[in-house]
Amino acid sequence: MTFMIELLIRTCIETVYLTGMIVLVGLFLGVLRNNSIRNFQRRFGSKALMITGLIGVPIHELSHAIVALLFGHKITKIKLLQKPDENGVMGYVQHSYNQGSVYQQIGNFFTGIAPIFGGVFSILALMRYIIPQAYNKFINILVKSLHVTVLSKSTIEGIINSYSGLVKVIFSLKNFENPYFYIFLFISICISSHISLSSADIKGAFRGLSIIFLILFMVNILNLSKYILNLDLIRYNILITGVLMIAVILSTITFLISLIFIRIS
Repeated sequence: MTFMIELLIRTCIETVYLTGMIVLVGLFLGVLRNNSIRNFQRRFGSKALMITGLIGVPIHELSHAIVALLFGHKITKIKLLQKPDENGVMGYVQHSYNQGSVYQQIGNFFTGIAPIFGGVFSILALMRYIIPQAYNKFINILVKSLHVTVLSKSTIEGIINSYSGLVKVIFSLKNFENPYFYIFLFISICISSHISLSSADIKGAFRGLSIIFLILFMVNILNLSKYILNLDLIRYNILITGVLMIAVILSTITFLISLIFIRIS
C-alpha cells in the first residue's frame, strides 16, 4: 500500500514537472484576458471584442486545428470567427479521434493548450520582422537557459533581469519612432486578448492530461523513471517558461493598456 502511494505521489510530481507551468500560465493568461476584454468593452462597447477577435480568434482556432491534425484527429467542423454567441464563443473547432489510440488521446492535451503556443509563435514571427533586435535578445535568453545546471536564487534573478531587459528592448524609444512597431503592438494585443484557454479547451486538455498521468504511472511501476534526468527537467521547465513569458509579457501589457483606456474614459 505504501509503495502504491509513493508511486502516485512521484507520478503527480512528474506530471506537474512536465505540464504544471503550461497549466499555471494558461490560467494566469485567462485572468489577464478576461480583465482586459472587460475593460475594453467598458471603454469601446461590444465592438471591442470583434476588433481584437478579427485577428486573435482565427489564430486561436487554427492553433487547435493544426495540432489536432498533427495528432491524427479528424476535424469535423471549424468556425474561425463569428459574432459572440450567448456563451461568448467567437469560434470553435470540433474534432474526433480514435479512443483506442494512446497517441491521439494524448493529443487532446496538446490540442487544448495549442492556442497559447500558436499565439506566442505568431507574435514571435511578427517580432522577427518588425523589431528584430527584440527577437534576437529573446532567442539569446532561450539559448542561455539551455546552459542552466542549477536552479538557484541567482539563476532565477538572472532570468528575471533578462526578461526585464527584453521589455525595455521591445518598448525602446527607437521602436516608438518606427511606424511598423504600432502595427506589431496592435496585432500583439489582438492575439494576446484571445490567447488564453476557454473552459472547453481546458476540459479537452484534461482528457489528454489524464492519459499522460497514466503513462507516467506505468513508467514508474516499471522503474523506468530513473532515465528521466532532473537536470533535463530543469532545463525543460526554464525553456517552456521562457517561451510562455512572451505571452505573459504582452498579455500583461494588454491589460495595462486596457486600464489606461478606462482611466481616459
